[in-house]
Amino acid sequence: MKAKLSQKNFQKAQQFIPGGVNSPVRAFKAVEMDPLYICRGEGSKIYDADGNVYIDYVAAFGPLIMGHVNPEVLAQVEKSIKQGFAFGSPTQLETQLAQQICSRIASIQMIRMVNSGTEATMSAIRLARAYTGRNLIIKCDGHYHGHCDSLLAKAGSGPTTLGLPDSPGVPEAFTQNTITIPFNDIKAAETVFDCYSDDIAAIILEPVPGNMGVVLPRPGFLQKLHLITQQNKALLIFDEVMSGFRVAPGGAQALFKIEPDLTCLGKIIGGGFPVGAYGGKKEIMEMVAPCGPVYQAGTLSGNPVAMTAGLATLQLLQQEDIYTQLEKKTAYLKEGLLNAARKNGFQVTCNSIGSMFTLFFSEKEITNYQDVLKCDRNLFGRYFRGMIERGIYLPPSQFEAAFISAAHSDKDIERTIDAAKEVLAEL
Repeated sequence: MKAKLSQKNFQKAQQFIPGGVNSPVRAFKAVEMDPLYICRGEGSKIYDADGNVYIDYVAAFGPLIMGHVNPEVLAQVEKSIKQGFAFGSPTQLETQLAQQICSRIASIQMIRMVNSGTEATMSAIRLARAYTGRNLIIKCDGHYHGHCDSLLAKAGSGPTTLGLPDSPGVPEAFTQNTITIPFNDIKAAETVFDCYSDDIAAIILEPVPGNMGVVLPRPGFLQKLHLITQQNKALLIFDEVMSGFRVAPGGAQALFKIEPDLTCLGKIIGGGFPVGAYGGKKEIMEMVAPCGPVYQAGTLSGNPVAMTAGLATLQLLQQEDIYTQLEKKTAYLKEGLLNAARKNGFQVTCNSIGSMFTLFFSEKEITNYQDVLKCDRNLFGRYFRGMIERGIYLPPSQFEAAFISAAHSDKDIERTIDAAKEVLAEL
């Protein structure tokens, strides 16, 4: 693998951009190498500044479920761009995308478009507090809901903890109303509600976490959380920025047959362009300005290009058997990776759902954030670097989900499995 131009680009970027990147995970620090500079993508492949080609399992961290530069999405985007980039006024595209989402996700009766997942979760939290008249928010350890201050809280020891800032610059007062609990621990949730039931506005969680790698909810966990929130007149917020339209046509909530009060979306609904959205029951959403008193606004919210790309992507996802094919590809790759590890004496775990997966370097079942922290991150880094050398582009962290797209071929997957066999044999 050649990397001279990528290295030069990174050195220059560090002079003008903090750490040389505009999002921390792109710095490749967790895998002890410099980042690759990508010039273009096509289908399942990406191409870097040095002319190297990679089979891409990052998919821009989730949005590109149809692959890079899908011809049908591209055609619609080109048409939209020629009509204007942004207007600061409503367009029919916003309504069309909103209608599509509401028709496919049963819990969403009304939806507001924003520009990022962080905006979506921040706005949903504000709305939940206004609707309930309460202040406390519960979140799960290891679940990332964007970088808004009140959700940058980490857990301490014990089953629950009042949130402490997870970043300098966040005053403790901003996270004092955040309580963190372990994922998949229903007793911890019950304990918190027993102590603070009259003060809890909502619990927010990823129904299928992907920001600590893919971790699956235990049977009944989400259903019990739903029941607890209903009993205590708190709201249940599903952060489906990653899992929405990724794990199933109606997101994780359709898969687990739960209708949360509010849902946050992003990634796929923008088809690769900046986007976010939050939606839910009409009586809650009608509290959002200008209909109600809860203020939220955005200059580029509902941007016509993003709306067009999202509509085109959702249209393609209506193709017959597309989710079945995505799941089959993911299952085949998962089994191949597990076999490659076992043959070489490695005890690993691979969690997957829909077209999301993570190979954990741990012999233990991974069910929560503490399990993830015990994985062999050094070994993952060596594995990552070996795969990069063989043209396989994985997320540069043990704590990130990988993704299959409709553009991945059987040949791509076979090549990935063969690369894993070689790397694990060397390790």
